[in-house]
Amino acid sequence: MTEITVAALQLGFSADIDRNIANVSRLVREAAARGAQVILPPELFEGEYFCRVEDEGLFANAAPVGEHKAVLAMQALAEALKVTIPTSFFEADGPHYYNSLAMIGPDGEVQGVYRKSHIPDGPGYEEKFYFRPGNTGFKVWPAPPTAPGWTLGVGVCWDQWYPETARALMLMGAELLFYPTAIGSEPHDTSLDTARLWRRAMVGHAVSNVVPVVAANRIGTEHGQHFYGTSFITDERGDILAELDREEEGVITATLDLARIRRHRAAFGFFRDRRPELYGRLVADV
Repeated sequence: MTEITVAALQLGFSADIDRNIANVSRLVREAAARGAQVILPPELFEGEYFCRVEDEGLFANAAPVGEHKAVLAMQALAEALKVTIPTSFFEADGPHYYNSLAMIGPDGEVQGVYRKSHIPDGPGYEEKFYFRPGNTGFKVWPAPPTAPGWTLGVGVCWDQWYPETARALMLMGAELLFYPTAIGSEPHDTSLDTARLWRRAMVGHAVSNVVPVVAANRIGTEHGQHFYGTSFITDERGDILAELDREEEGVITATLDLARIRRHRAAFGFFRDRRPELYGRLVADV
């Protein structure tokens, strides 16, 4: 069997971490009931998107991976439902702080932690105040035992805009890409709506790497900042298999076939025709 069923969750969040965890847990259970084996919540679902402002008091909300309330809750849920949950959280590691993701397997164990590589800095998204650039490098993980052969690659929000992220994960063996997100209105320019750009960037990764993409965003208005949802799942050709609108809370799922994807990827020849000897300019820092 070469199929896997994946899910993305879309919902709004408040400053109440317990309520947020309860709401995410409810949707995780719904996704599992639909047969999803890997279930993706949005970025930093533990609370409101706090990076809209610079407030030193908010560092107190971070915790180590083994102590973070959202991670612990998803571990218990993953074990109970026998599903994999890529879990975004605000990580404290000694004096350092990261925008991190714990890959939680169906046994409830944390398989590893990825720390967001690309950290944005702009009006309403002032993440550099809070987070160090990730020091883990890109990471991939094996899918649950119920989906043998699949390898999961994950980027977090701003990572999803970079073609280098997707290609690096593919070269590490990823067969499926996940992007938890918190993105919406741009406070400095109310006429700028990046929703369609956001989607096009990730659909481009799907097409140019011949890989399915799963993206989960938040919804709702937080202190005047509106998050535009539009979570989606594409197949390996960039065709939308499932999606939600700008306001809708819910779960989307899709079933993907690894054998078909590998055939399509081989036929396109993108990896056959790569010319790494010509790409040195991509790793130059000027």
